[in-house]
Amino acid sequence: MTKSEFLSTLILALASGLGVWAFLYPFFTPAASQSEMAGMAHAGDAPLIFILLLGLCLVVIVANLETRRMDARVVAVLGVMVGINATLRLVPGPAGFSAMFFLPILCGYAFGADFGFLIGALSMLVSGIITSGMGPWLPFQMFAAGWMGLVSGWLPHLSGHSRLEVLMLAAWGTLCSFIFGLVMNLWFWPFLVLPGGGQSAGELSTTWQPGIGLLQTVVRYGLYYLTTSLWWDAGRAIGNLLLLLLLGAPVLRLLRRFRQRFQFSTQ
Repeated sequence: MTKSEFLSTLILALASGLGVWAFLYPFFTPAASQSEMAGMAHAGDAPLIFILLLGLCLVVIVANLETRRMDARVVAVLGVMVGINATLRLVPGPAGFSAMFFLPILCGYAFGADFGFLIGALSMLVSGIITSGMGPWLPFQMFAAGWMGLVSGWLPHLSGHSRLEVLMLAAWGTLCSFIFGLVMNLWFWPFLVLPGGGQSAGELSTTWQPGIGLLQTVVRYGLYYLTTSLWWDAGRAIGNLLLLLLLGAPVLRLLRRFRQRFQFSTQ
């Protein structure tokens, strides 16, 4: 690993560590969680998380410019891709489908993990501004979409086997659709309160309570996901599967032409 790759990897690790902490810390601070249950989840800390994440995204760009892994033309491509991806959120689709998961997967795969993280996170920011979707949920959406692009850059490259490549990306896009929903629910789930203060006798709870333990937490969250989010995420998965199968190959060829023309390296 070169010095530039190490620096970029370190910054992305810091950003991902921040994201993991932001999603999971309510489970380890029950007093703080209980105090926020009457209001909106993460209303107090979301602005700080957002500022730190945006700052780390800028550091990734600057670090890549300093180490010449990117240049001004690549940053321009990033800006164009972010703009295009943000507008794709406006494309209507059935159930939970959104076309904006398409480009982070392909760009992460074609351009590398750092580029994939940036396009996922920053396009969520821009789309939030366009759709007036600014709120405490936004930094968590940025993390989840950024991770999709990040992991896409780690997939094995099968450039000599185009059909297998598209099938792999389609399968990954389908899996991502469910992972995105599983991860995103965690931004508010620890703060949910059952109407009336609890469940009926014999009814399995789908909310978290301090001190219930890891196994009970996983079981309750699994029940919550199955009863509220699974079919919504299934609609997203079907849409991403079809989109990647139909358009994955031509768009990937176009992205590779950009990569060759601008001559920037990938991780």
